[in-house]
Amino acid sequence: MTGILANRRDILRATAGFAGPSLLGLLGISPSLAAEMGKATGRSEKPLKAAFSNIGLQVSWCAQGKRAAEYWGKLYNVDVTWFDGELSASKQRAVIDDMASQTWDFVAIQAFAIDTLTAPVEKMIKAGTPVIAMDTLIAPLDQIDVHTFLAPDNEFMGASVTQVLMDAIEHEGIVTMTQGALSHSGAQGRARGFWKTLKKYPKVEVVDTTPANWDVTKVAEIWDSLLSKFPKIDAAYFHNDDMALAAYDVMKAHNRTSIKIGGCDAMPAALEAVADGRLVATVRNPSCLIHGAAIIAGVAALASGEKTGMGSGMIPKHIVTNGPVVTKVNAPGLAWMEEHFLI
Repeated sequence: MTGILANRRDILRATAGFAGPSLLGLLGISPSLAAEMGKATGRSEKPLKAAFSNIGLQVSWCAQGKRAAEYWGKLYNVDVTWFDGELSASKQRAVIDDMASQTWDFVAIQAFAIDTLTAPVEKMIKAGTPVIAMDTLIAPLDQIDVHTFLAPDNEFMGASVTQVLMDAIEHEGIVTMTQGALSHSGAQGRARGFWKTLKKYPKVEVVDTTPANWDVTKVAEIWDSLLSKFPKIDAAYFHNDDMALAAYDVMKAHNRTSIKIGGCDAMPAALEAVADGRLVATVRNPSCLIHGAAIIAGVAALASGEKTGMGSGMIPKHIVTNGPVVTKVNAPGLAWMEEHFLI
């Protein structure tokens, strides 16, 4: 093997034929385009250095993403250094300032809040470092020159879970939404999906939309208050599974487990909860796919100078990384794919 990168076919043989094509297929890239991209994308012969940050490793989605990035990094010869956001815009800004003071082959960032990391990210971009945005906007895409933005359709996620909840309560009753961080573009999309679905159901009353900022301790405080204040709540939508399951524990302590609960992310604990009936629904935000694809996008940028744009050999500025709504039928398969960092 010569040059910076090994031939794609060699690395596919070395990784039992599933590493790159599976991710590309899940991204919606056709086999022919995957083959064309494969000419330029493979394991780096020289170790690469990448910096990653997501909003806080106490969130199970983020912790799973870290494991996925490290897994795909080993396959592609990328050494991943982590900068934990600790569920704080100010703390994440401090670590991204630190990141920007160092030299990296590429970086990937999930911002806690939009427009909080612009200056250090622009510093890295101006230095020629490909910056990949994950899951939530660093800044509006027309205002910052990120290499690509990998994110689910959050409005779809919010709408689809809300629809399952509405069907479960026969389209009428008392409903709540416990939000993530209001400045997080993913949470904003999930809220839009929630409200869009509820427009169809005039007999539904929303009594609370307090944000918990992804913090399960805050969720427990919110739900202790809600269960004391409202003797009847029919359904509750949560912007992620960690918050949904934390609230379920509070509901159980109050003997209020008849409340229909829906979450987002389809984390392993939530897949079990759907199977045993604690959750009515969740939907996959493909953490493994997003973090793994960030590795592949960074390597491809270095392999052949892959640029942002449309067309063969280019990467779109925005890649939608959707996942399915979870049912008892597909939950076991999703669990297997998460174990292997595929979705």
